[in-house]
Amino acid sequence: MRTTRVTVAALAAAAALTLTACGGETAKSSSVKQISGQAKAGAATVLDRPFSKPDLVLTDTTGKPWNLREQTKGKPTLIYFGYTNCPDVCPLTMSNIAVAKKALPKADQEKLQVVFVTTDPERDTPDSLGAWLRSQDTAFTGLTGDFATIQAAARSLGIGIEAAKKEANGDVVSMHGAQAIAFSPKTDEGYVLYGESTSVDDYTKDLPKIVKGENP
Repeated sequence: MRTTRVTVAALAAAAALTLTACGGETAKSSSVKQISGQAKAGAATVLDRPFSKPDLVLTDTTGKPWNLREQTKGKPTLIYFGYTNCPDVCPLTMSNIAVAKKALPKADQEKLQVVFVTTDPERDTPDSLGAWLRSQDTAFTGLTGDFATIQAAARSLGIGIEAAKKEANGDVVSMHGAQAIAFSPKTDEGYVLYGESTSVDDYTKDLPKIVKGENP
């Protein structure tokens, strides 16, 4: 499919700067890396400059340290930053990925790593995060820990997040970029970006290639 690089780059950069308040509002964030790439026939943007995998050690849902680079080395990996109290985009994204994953052959399902990093670590304890993720897929990995560490890792991938804040009505809202990033098992680099509008059909079509480290 022929694409216009300038247009795609602009859209990708805008996606990196847009924060979603689960529930509908959006805001802008600075201090995140700019991204550009080529949009394909579906929802994927194949990045011109892949991201290095963050050197990130957090706590998994069993309460043990979990090293992102070590645990996912040489494995196809999807990473998403969100929080369990999100009423819309976070559960929908994880559900879409879970459904698409089930369409893969069993061997490929076992290869694919799906990592959900909370943007609201104060409320998302290992226990609560684990219970929430198990309702999506028991093999999903959930990570929580120090917010500043999480924020720095997200920003290194072009994803802005802000600390959870209490609204006037008492709701606690976590502002976060709603992109999922796929990392190649060949290079361990983040080379494909998916926006919040990515459908289950999009993931179902692309995951067989992501598992192989191919461009969707």
